[in-house]
Amino acid sequence: MSFWSAVVLIVLITAVASVMRSRHRGSDRLRHHGEQQSSAREKELQGEVEHLRERIQVLERIATDGNSVDAQETRRIAAEIESLRDKQDKQDG
Repeated sequence: MSFWSAVVLIVLITAVASVMRSRHRGSDRLRHHGEQQSSAREKELQGEVEHLRERIQVLERIATDGNSVDAQETRRIAAEIESLRDKQDKQDG
């Protein structure tokens, strides 16, 4: 093998190794980028779930507070006051 054949062979091996290394790095970058995107998406979904849980708690509180004994008593008193106003309006009118 001549000197120039050896040089060409070394350059060829180096070029092939460089291409393989860059492909490997590129796939690692894509994989890492995909992991970052999925973790960002997971954080976004976690935030949305937390927000929905808070809204459910508020709705549950509204539903249960409206049917509690205190709320029923308040509605009864309000209705009684309105009926007394109606009676007063009829007497005045």
